[in-house]
Amino acid sequence: MLCFFSAKGGVGCSVAAASAAVLSSQQRRTLLVDLHGDQGDILGAAPVDEGIGEWFQADEAPPDALHRMEVSLSEGLSLLPRGSIRSVTRPDRYRLLAAILANEQRQVVVDVGTAGIPSVAVLSEAERAVLVTRACFLGIQAAMRGPRPDEIVLINEPGRALGRCQIADSIKAPVSVLVPWDQSVSRAVDSGELLSRLPRSLRSLNVLL
Repeated sequence: MLCFFSAKGGVGCSVAAASAAVLSSQQRRTLLVDLHGDQGDILGAAPVDEGIGEWFQADEAPPDALHRMEVSLSEGLSLLPRGSIRSVTRPDRYRLLAAILANEQRQVVVDVGTAGIPSVAVLSEAERAVLVTRACFLGIQAAMRGPRPDEIVLINEPGRALGRCQIADSIKAPVSVLVPWDQSVSRAVDSGELLSRLPRSLRSLNVLL
């Protein structure tokens, strides 16, 4: 299970998770799990009424209900959407979800989003927890107070004062992937073409798979 998370919003965590899932699906069957809520829009999936949020909220939470909620995006890629319920604080359900995903036979990529306390249970079961960040001072400060990642994906914006080595030293984790800031990524997301036409700048995420 490969989990992507961020210390603050707007850094590119969901796009990084979506891109990694697309790349993974070209090699093996992959399940993309959307704890944040943006993956459907990013990958051009039709809106759904039920997802993980409804499973969290239900009185009973059978594992097979999650499979019934999956949406097929391509031959090798399925999405487990967040659903219409976004705000749920059920640590017990997060722990159960983590255990179910850890036993999944497919490659699992999880978009944790901004890691809150309940979602730490999912990060703790991850084979690798990957922090996505930009070289932003406030973002790095927040990351230093949050869960410790195994690796870092750095979205490399021009003109930032902080460098790769400074960020790795501050967060105590290696910067495994340097993704250049690229306008074609925004265009691909806005047009719903990330699944069919993944920008070259995002293919560097393949080293995580």
